Order: sequence, then C-alpha cells, then structure tokens
Amino acid sequence: MSHIINNNWSAKVARLAAAALAALCSLTYIAPAQAAAPGITGTSFNFSAEANRITQPDGMSVYSWGYGCSTAPSGFAPAAIPGANCPTMQVPGPTLIVHQGDTVTVTLTNNLPAAAGNTSILFPGFQVCAAVLNPDGSCPAALTGVPGVLTREAAHGASVTYSFIASNAGTHSYYSGTQGDLQIEMGLYGAIIVLPTAVPAGCRAVAATLPDGQPDFRNAAAAYNHSATCYDREYLFQFSEMDPRIHTQAEAQAGVACTQPNGCMAIDTEPYHPAYFMINGRSMPDDMDSNYAMQYPHQPYNGNPHMHPGELVLLRVIGTGRWQHPFHEHGNHVRILARDGNLILSQTDASKPAGPLLFTTSTTPGVAFDGIFYWTGRGLNWDVYGHTAGALYTDPAFPAYLGKPVVCIPDANGYYTADPLAPNYYEWCQDHNKPLEAHPFGAVGSGGPVTLPDANILTNGTWYGGSPYLGPDATVRAVGPTGTTPPSRRVVNPPTTEAGFAFMWHSHNEREITTNNVFPGGMMMMMLVDPQAYLINEAN
Repeated sequence: MSHIINNNWSAKVARLAAAALAALCSLTYIAPAQAAAPGITGTSFNFSAEANRITQPDGMSVYSWGYGCSTAPSGFAPAAIPGANCPTMQVPGPTLIVHQGDTVTVTLTNNLPAAAGNTSILFPGFQVCAAVLNPDGSCPAALTGVPGVLTREAAHGASVTYSFIASNAGTHSYYSGTQGDLQIEMGLYGAIIVLPTAVPAGCRAVAATLPDGQPDFRNAAAAYNHSATCYDREYLFQFSEMDPRIHTQAEAQAGVACTQPNGCMAIDTEPYHPAYFMINGRSMPDDMDSNYAMQYPHQPYNGNPHMHPGELVLLRVIGTGRWQHPFHEHGNHVRILARDGNLILSQTDASKPAGPLLFTTSTTPGVAFDGIFYWTGRGLNWDVYGHTAGALYTDPAFPAYLGKPVVCIPDANGYYTADPLAPNYYEWCQDHNKPLEAHPFGAVGSGGPVTLPDANILTNGTWYGGSPYLGPDATVRAVGPTGTTPPSRRVVNPPTTEAGFAFMWHSHNEREITTNNVFPGGMMMMMLVDPQAYLINEAN
C-alpha cells in the first residue's frame, strides 16, 4: 500500500487552463450532464420517511428508517445509469443534485411508525422556510408542519414542506432535526450536491468525452465558481456507523400505539457501541458492488472509485452519525478545497486555494468537505508502464499506435501530455524507460520481481493485477503466456481489460474496517488506478 506524496496537482489544473483558456475567457452556463455521484435531479422533491430493512455483509438484516421518494423524481444522474430508482425508503436518503441559485422544495411525509413520533429534515447552511417560498423568495406567514425544537416537523401520517435557495455550491448534508440521537442513527440522513452556475476560466466544459477520449461523467466543470476547483471525476462518500442494539429496540417497540409528538419509544442510545461502519449505507465489500444493485434494494449507492493517471478526482465527503472517522486515501494526500460549501482561499490572494493537504481526512459528524485526489506515479523512480528503451507499441487496445516507438516528451511540468489518446498519457517522463525488473519485463522466469497473489491477503488477492505495471496486458506479462492470476484461475481483473493499481482506502480506526468485529469490512474500499486502455464506466 503505497503512500506517494505528490503535491503537483496544480500542474493538472495548469494543463486544463492552457487547453481551454481561449474558449473560456468568460463564464458560461453549464448544461445538465451526467455524473459519477448518482442522485436525483430537479428542484421539487417529494420525500417519505419510513421503516424497512438494510443488509450487512455478515448476513444481518437490520431494521432501519430512511428517507425516500414518495413520487418519482424528475430525473436521475447519470442519466443513462442502468436500474436507477428512488425507493420510498433508502439509506442514505436520495442525493439531491441541484444548481446554485435554484429554489429547492422538499415535501416530507412522515410514514414512520406512530411510536416514533414526529420527524423532520434540517438543511444546514441554507436559509430554510417551512413552506413554499413566495415568488419574490420570501417566506410566507403560514407555515407547514408543526413546531419542533430545531425546525417545523411532520406529525405521524402528516407532511411538512421545506423551501430554500441553494445559495452555496459544493457538498452539503441533510438529516433529521428530531430526536437526532435516535433518528439519525436509524438512517435519516442524506446529501445535497449544489453545482456552480458557470465554467470558470481554465476549466473544461462538460462534453461527451474527456481529453483522453473516455466518457465524461461529470456533473459540472468545477466544484465551485473558481478555476482551482476543476476536476475530471467525482465521487460522493457518506460515512456513518450503526449500533444494532438501538435498531433492535426500535423494531421491538415499533408497534406501540402512540399519539405523542415525541413518540412513545423508550430506547437507550447510550452507551453507544456501533458494530457496523458504512460508506454510502454499505459496508465493504458490498460498497464495491454497482450502484442500484438489486441485492441492496434500500442501499442504492456504492463506494467504488476509479481513475486514470493524472486525473483530478473530486471527493465529496460527509460525516454523519456520532463519531469522527479518520479516513486514509492511500496513494496520495487529499487537497481540501472547501468545507460545508465554503471555499478555503488564501487571505492574500483569493486566486489560490489554501486548504490543507491531508494524509488522513477526518469526517466530522454533520460536516462536509470537498477535496482533490491526484495520482500520476511521479516520484516512484521506476516506469509504472513497464517501458524499455527502444520499445514499440504492441498493445492491441491501441491499434493506431501498433509498431510505433513509445515516446515520452515532457511538458513544462514533466508529464507526457502531447497526445491524450496515447497509452501512456500523463506519464511522468523522468521515470520513462526505468522498468522495475532487471531483466526484460514480462519474463517471469528470468527473475523479474513479481509476487504471486495470495487470496488471503486483501491487496494481493482479489484485486491483485499480477504485475507492478499499468496496462491491459499487465497480468499476462506477470505470469507468462501459460500462467494464470490468481492461481485459482479466478481472474477478477481480466488481463485483457483492467490491470491497474489498487490503493486501499479505509478508516485508520482499525475497528472501523471490520463488520461486526470481523476483518475485512466496514469503512473500506479500493481506489483503482486504471490504464488508459480501460474504459471507466461510471454508469454502473
């Protein structure tokens, strides 16, 4: 598990700026586009809060509460994602994808058990009215719902409407404002992604494809109306934990007759002993299954990031529940761009980001942040593509390059960016022609430093590519023409398609990478750095 410290993510921003500055001298409006952070689109949403069950990798079915869609949303992002749906209950709740300046209206109907009492939604960071806003944006005198401690609430079987202007771009949370120690624990939380209204100078507008010819699944050209927030891919991660003892108590009391606004459940929420630790409502390995997988009807979102070398990956992260979760993104530090929709800029030069570069990103309950992850292989001092002096392209995945010399002509920042369609696009040229093996690469019998996989070791088993090199034929090179990877002949990353680097991303609180105290599980996933030949399809 490498820790490659690369502070030069600004070089990628500079490259984007050079390519797009002429066309983007002024801000232009962003048309709706596909995204890698799945959610529902529109400005008016009808929610239900109700009970159902979610599953865990140990086979446990856990009684939970969640927000969902009581009527069909106006759309989904990505638009082409197969199986996209919004059930009446899901954990986390539906991700709302809106634009800065939109007037957003959410009507919540309380379909929780009567014993749960009232429920509600808080939208931190926004000026919320418990009614539909007037045409001039003011809040009418007549409010919906009933009074609560933190906001207007929906009584059992009744509804409340919230409206606000999505004033701040970025990633935001929403969650229950009623009996938070119980209702948030039970699953009443979700996320809002507010897209900026413009393409900042230097950022690429959303198009059909990225410069390397692969599909462009971004929601927007940038996370904020600022040129330092350009990105190529985006992922949303919501971190939460769960104490099954609380859920068992709630299920046992769900049928109690009750007319009290604060409910009739007597549940001990302390002492708190969570046994499940989740990313987007799932624990590892379930979080690496596809979005909207049928086996998780009430846990539609996954946590399965991919990237190509040199891409700027926008991480949208929200902490929910009660605990902080120190999450470590192996492969590089993460540059924090903003917290709760507030850009972190230099006090002396507002054109420069000033967020910290973090080895471990702490996910504080109720707090969201946006950050950039970046990986190129720079600094390894060996050629991650396995090139040797005088080599010719032989990769059938790139027929236009067959038989041509492998070149790496550095740009001003030291990377090969002259041809985005090249198999070694964004290679760090200083390490070009420095194969890790002392002998011709691919000849395992000649003594190349290849470690055979062990299925009992997480990063050297299921996700092991079989080679220290990127490339669609890396697995074949590692084991020779007659070998197999793994030895069981179960190739998870087929040698003709995906053979990249798997960086483990996980909580640095070691108990949180277990499922009910069994390792591996919990808050863990893999960031797969894929070769250019591998098509990263975010619509799954």
